Amino acid sequence: GNGFMDGKELQNFIQELQQARKKAGLDLTPEMKAFVDQYGKSTDGKIGIVELAQVLPTEENFLLFFRCQQLKSSEDFMQTWRKYDSDHSGFIDSEELKSFLKDLLQKANKQIDDSKLTEYTEIMLRMFDANNDGKLELTELARLLPVQENFLIKFQGVKMCAKEFNNAFETYDQDGNGYIDENELDALLKDLCEKNKTELDITNLATYKKSIMALSDGGKLYRAELALILCAEEN
Repeated sequence: GNGFMDGKELQNFIQELQQARKKAGLDLTPEMKAFVDQYGKSTDGKIGIVELAQVLPTEENFLLFFRCQQLKSSEDFMQTWRKYDSDHSGFIDSEELKSFLKDLLQKANKQIDDSKLTEYTEIMLRMFDANNDGKLELTELARLLPVQENFLIKFQGVKMCAKEFNNAFETYDQDGNGYIDENELDALLKDLCEKNKTELDITNLATYKKSIMALSDGGKLYRAELALILCAEEN
């Protein structure tokens, strides 16, 4: 559930892919052969669902439409999230997801009717709704990002319980105005990087900060938005 396949997961997938093609009397496509050559003997590679979508042939591989400009970086993704989580609930429901897909498909010059859009929305929910609650949380939808761009993966290992998070927010909201500005976030992230060197790389601090501030309201990062990154879901 970390957003990509690696190690034994990837090896098992490759084995099953080869067996399934052979059982169906089909050879591997050139794309599949390149994929197997790249990952078949390596144990340190990893691949996300969007990268994988480029390997597997489907009748209508709509996941490839998400390679559009709008989702090429974590910052772009966070801005997109903020736009479509219109009620600031902390998740995107099926109607918000439908609007999201419609706009992205239009950007890819793909015209589809409403029934197909509904089908895509349902497929997206089946694919990305890990806890089956009928809506997508930030970390679930972030699986659309290429693995190397999905900075949220890094933050999975540093999430806090609700009490820890609230204490941290109050500590770094130094002027007590109810939100964290860019300088306060900088201090918070520096301390997180120092305490969690195995998960977070301080050389990427500027990228972390830029992506998280994309959730802010005119430079004001409120508690609910920062909680999407740093507070464990069960709390």
